[in-house]
Amino acid sequence: MAPKHLALLPGLDGTGDLFADFIAALPESWTATTVTYPTDRFLRYADLRPFVSAAVPQVERFVLVAESFSAPLAVWYAATNPRNLAAVVICAGFVRNPLRGWSGAVRAVAKPWLFKLKPPRTILEYFLLGQHAPFGLLHSLRHALQKVSPSVLSGRLQEVLDCDVRDDLRRTTVPLLYVEATYDRLLSFSCKDEFSQLRPDTVLRSIPAPHLLLQREPQKAATVIIAFIESLPSSPD
Repeated sequence: MAPKHLALLPGLDGTGDLFADFIAALPESWTATTVTYPTDRFLRYADLRPFVSAAVPQVERFVLVAESFSAPLAVWYAATNPRNLAAVVICAGFVRNPLRGWSGAVRAVAKPWLFKLKPPRTILEYFLLGQHAPFGLLHSLRHALQKVSPSVLSGRLQEVLDCDVRDDLRRTTVPLLYVEATYDRLLSFSCKDEFSQLRPDTVLRSIPAPHLLLQREPQKAATVIIAFIESLPSSPD
C-alpha cells in the first residue's frame, strides 16, 4: 500500500503557514506533518537538519515534500537512507545556488534592511505568486514573511547562494519526483536539469504555475504528487 503521510518542508519563510491550501487539497484519508524552522534566529542548513529529523515520522512510512529553500535539506535527509522514507518530492527546488548569474547582485542587496520593507504586490507576483494572485494568498504570504526576523530571511537567502548538496543527491536511492513550475521567474531551468543529470531516474513533472506552485495551484500539485506516490512499489516490509 502506498504511504498516505506527507512531511512538508517549507520555503524561505520556514513557518509552514503557506501549506494550508495544499493540505486542504489532499484526500481526507491522507495526513501531513509540517516541519517549521525558528523565526527569530538564523540557522545554517546544517543547523536546520535536526529540525527535520525530529519532526518527520520515526516509524510510519512517509513521503518528504520540500519546496524551494528546503530542497537541500530534503536531499540531505534522503541521503541518510531512513528505513521509513518512501520517496522525496522536490517542488521548484535546487541542489546548489539557483541564482548563479545574479549571485553578486543578490548577495549585495539581500541584507536585513531589505526584508524590513513591505514588498510591493508587483514584486511578489512577478517572482513568487504569478499574475493576478488571489488577495488571500497575497495576504498569507506577507503575513508569513512578517513573522520572520529580517536577519533570518537575509541569512537564509545568503545560505542558498552557498549551498551545494550534489554529492548528497548522488547518494540518494529513494524514488524522486521533481515538480517544475513552468512560469518560475526565480529559479534557473538548470535546477531541474541538475536533478535529472545526477539522478537519471528522477521523475519530472511540470505544472503551469509560478515559483510558489503549491500555493498558487494546490489542487494540481496534489494531483501530480498523489499520482506519483500511488505508483510507488509496496513496502518490502
